[in-house]
Amino acid sequence: MKSRLGLRALLALLLFSALGVPGAANAVEATGGGYMIQPGDVLAIVVWKEEDLKQEVLVRPDGGISFPLAGDIDAAGHTVQDVKQAIVDRIKEYIPEPVVTVLVQKTDGNAIYVLGKVTRPGAFVMQRPLDVTQALAMAGGLATFADENGISILRRAGGSQSALPFRYGDVQKGKSLDQNIMLQPGDVVVVP
Repeated sequence: MKSRLGLRALLALLLFSALGVPGAANAVEATGGGYMIQPGDVLAIVVWKEEDLKQEVLVRPDGGISFPLAGDIDAAGHTVQDVKQAIVDRIKEYIPEPVVTVLVQKTDGNAIYVLGKVTRPGAFVMQRPLDVTQALAMAGGLATFADENGISILRRAGGSQSALPFRYGDVQKGKSLDQNIMLQPGDVVVVP
């Protein structure tokens, strides 16, 4: 099955390259229960043999995308396969047996933020799963006079926000490693 998914990804990349989709060689196809699309991501969508139905679309802040014949589709929080199926379901009225390919072109919505007393505060796109210490390293480490045991991770879930404590000094000593959690898109690491 894995070789079949690999072949499908290769064929999709060849199709995108042949159709002139920019950055096709760098595109990432999420399959099955993989990557969850986020606002700010860019998707490349192609309907085979339909030149007018080839687009790069930005996932809007509300999580939706717009695509010809399909209209608005809720993309954020869904997999590539979910979005592909939604497009197929909506355009099959106009195009019999449509072959749709959806690729994640850019994962700019998959960002975390590090603020406060770090060397380089800012937004960081997660190219892979990151924990708190890795995010701090991406931000250049703690600055002078940072409160290493007063760090918080701010996380939104279902309309509410929580603050998760992180004691860098303990983790540095190899203690309480369970607090070095994996970050989720939108998390904010605050270093006082």
